[in-house]
Amino acid sequence: MVSPSDRRAAATGQATLNPMRAIVQSRYGGPDVLRLDEIPPPRVGEKEVLVRVHATAVNPYDFHIMRGRPLLMRLVAKGMRRPKQPVPGCDLAGVVESIGPGVTRFLVGDRVFGIHGGAFADYLNVHQDLLAPMPDNVTFEQAAAVPLAALSALQALQFDGGGGGVRKGQRVLIIGAAGGIGTFAVQLARHFGAEVTGVCSTRNVGTVKSLGAQHVFDYTREDFARAGRSYDRIVDLVGNRSLRDRRRALAPDGTLVAVAGPIRKLIVLLLAARFGRTRMGFFVTKSDKDDLMLLSRMLETGDITPVIERTYPLHDAPAAVRSVGQGHARGKHVITVVA
Repeated sequence: MVSPSDRRAAATGQATLNPMRAIVQSRYGGPDVLRLDEIPPPRVGEKEVLVRVHATAVNPYDFHIMRGRPLLMRLVAKGMRRPKQPVPGCDLAGVVESIGPGVTRFLVGDRVFGIHGGAFADYLNVHQDLLAPMPDNVTFEQAAAVPLAALSALQALQFDGGGGGVRKGQRVLIIGAAGGIGTFAVQLARHFGAEVTGVCSTRNVGTVKSLGAQHVFDYTREDFARAGRSYDRIVDLVGNRSLRDRRRALAPDGTLVAVAGPIRKLIVLLLAARFGRTRMGFFVTKSDKDDLMLLSRMLETGDITPVIERTYPLHDAPAAVRSVGQGHARGKHVITVVA
């Protein structure tokens, strides 16, 4: 039997020199700018792990980076003409292929999931602190659906804003409850003991209820802003309602957290938060090792379960990004890299 120390010693360095498949993007535009190509594999650096990617997932973030719109996304992508990282994608689940110097958290053969740019590829080198162990009771596709969406949901519910994170007994409204982030936000808010109300379309009412929401607004028939109910926290994952509407549904000491929306509306919200009395905020999701470990444990215990609407092979990644960019997705769209 090979000991962990032997596995670590044998695994340090480059695992493969053969070209790997990857979805690449050389300019901004529609899904036609994404193409399947062969590129050199990454080399493992200090405290990095080379992961053989088995599955990845698509986020609205990938769609906006692909288009380079709004222009702020080009600053995020660190390139005005093209993204600095030519391979899109940031969610991954796979198997450790080799490890670099200084890696202490993983061994070759470990199943891991995490978040790092360039995930639409066969291999990806990732700093060890951006990964977490993958529970044995989930598939690669399920694990790949978690990182960015679940981190965003968790951090939106933990966002302080002067009133602390979500607590037991509080009333939470989640606008966009059936999407990638929303399906996790519903489950996490219920886990924290909140009374959860979701907002979604008619076709998704059953899904949102099955995730634990006690109340659901079908936005095609009801308006949460005029229902006469107030909430201790509103998590807005859509951003298509006015600040006045959202304030109308917010309790006097409640907190409004915007995770998405048009830039102009986010600016208005930030200014209102700066100069007004209402607790409001907008944040950028961070890859946090402790948060990833918490999500790993919750996957293992079944406290969160990814909702996957559709899976695609790697060569169909442009279609997956197009579909997510059109909006109204139920849960996550996942790309299977290793069939």
